[in-house]
Amino acid sequence: MAFIKKIITLGVLLAIAGGAYFMYWSQAPIIVGDVKPIPFTIIPGSGAHAAGEQMADAGIPMGPLLFNLLARVTNKSGRLKAGSYELKPGTTPLKLIDQLVRGEFAQEQLTIIEGWTFRQMRAAIAAHRGLKHDTVSLSDQEVMNAIASEYKQPEGMFFPDTYLFAKGASDLQIYRQAHTMMLNRLAAAWEKRDPALPYKNPYEALTMASIVEKETGQKSERNMIAAVFVNRLRLGMMLQTDPTVIYGMGSKYEGNIRKKDLETDTPYNTYTRTGLPPTPIALPGVQSLAAALAPAKSQALYFVSRGNGTSKFSDNLTDHNRAVNQYQR
Repeated sequence: MAFIKKIITLGVLLAIAGGAYFMYWSQAPIIVGDVKPIPFTIIPGSGAHAAGEQMADAGIPMGPLLFNLLARVTNKSGRLKAGSYELKPGTTPLKLIDQLVRGEFAQEQLTIIEGWTFRQMRAAIAAHRGLKHDTVSLSDQEVMNAIASEYKQPEGMFFPDTYLFAKGASDLQIYRQAHTMMLNRLAAAWEKRDPALPYKNPYEALTMASIVEKETGQKSERNMIAAVFVNRLRLGMMLQTDPTVIYGMGSKYEGNIRKKDLETDTPYNTYTRTGLPPTPIALPGVQSLAAALAPAKSQALYFVSRGNGTSKFSDNLTDHNRAVNQYQR
């Protein structure tokens, strides 16, 4: 009888010790120190034990049996979300369980640059290894259809910014986010516009913003550049802006624009056609949108580069020619 009591007592002590260790283990960091996060992926349909094995296979020093027990004890074994994650130093098993339940996936990012064309944007998205590439075989119009856009032409319709997404997300997510952001930014700028501006609709304002974006890298000059082109539109003058000609040349452009290029008619040649080109020519940023819809109060009709990154603006052709002689010839 005394022996049985000892066995029972020993069992109770072991259970208490085991429980104490389990509690300590569940609240102790899995990895510590100045080490890189460990990436891992939970496969769809995985239970807690399978998830534990997948993490162990990825190099996470945590026993699958203990992880499975913790998931069951916390009543979370059936709530783990599949996806790509990162285990960061200092994360405890309890915190890791919560991350898997909430679906706190590993974050990736992609930056779309102001002034890029849609072709450049597509190339950057296609080259990003963190994305699932669902649009590689789609045409530009099919991409627009896939994101349910009312616009058929994609140029200019995506806002340049840095976008965060879960590793393995569909590239369609980036297109949707960037398109929605551009529509929202454009609508906000359009609401605040001067009603006297010579635009028939927001799309024309977006086209102007793309021209301003490509004409200057000087943020301080964008309102003046916009003023010049708005003034020309009002007078029925040709815009005569090289970036639209270059865009219309497409793959024929080799880095230099020649006189015959300015004389070759295309829908985008603003030296042979009046008015705005048929579509934007790039992805404009927020400052170019603001400049197109709130240009400077100026009578300027011409500008020429000073050669130092700034421009000389003139109200008449005589002054402009004088400036060209001074700064260009």
